[in-house]
Amino acid sequence: MVKGKFAQRRDGRIAALQYLYAWSLNNPNNLAEDLRVFFEGLEGSRDYYAFGEELIHGCLENLEKVDERIKSLAQNWDFARIAKIDLAILRLAVFELLFRKDIPPIVSINEAIDLSKEFSNSDAKRFINGILDKLKGELSRPAREASQE
Repeated sequence: MVKGKFAQRRDGRIAALQYLYAWSLNNPNNLAEDLRVFFEGLEGSRDYYAFGEELIHGCLENLEKVDERIKSLAQNWDFARIAKIDLAILRLAVFELLFRKDIPPIVSINEAIDLSKEFSNSDAKRFINGILDKLKGELSRPAREASQE
């Protein structure tokens, strides 16, 4: 399974999305064991998905902050009624925008929109883009550059 860095990151994001979606439906008692079983079921080695695993841990460790930000940005939307797949995409992207300064915001947003096109319905991309665009406007860093902090 030899792929370029960008394809590997995409695969990592897809794995993270799939895990976060499954996690939202059935929160495991033992995260480490659940992750072990999850990664064993994937095509590549667990090391191949290291970026995705970083995103999973980051999202779950910062879930309260991420969800609060989504709630504040999704005005006129009942948080509990956001489709679980769309929420997983938003959690992933909001985590990246808030906590992964090594990833340019525009990359996180474009990846989220691509994930919504692949895994959600046709209306999801507008909803997700709207939320993430609002957040991008609140950030104090350039949209097209990674931060060196």
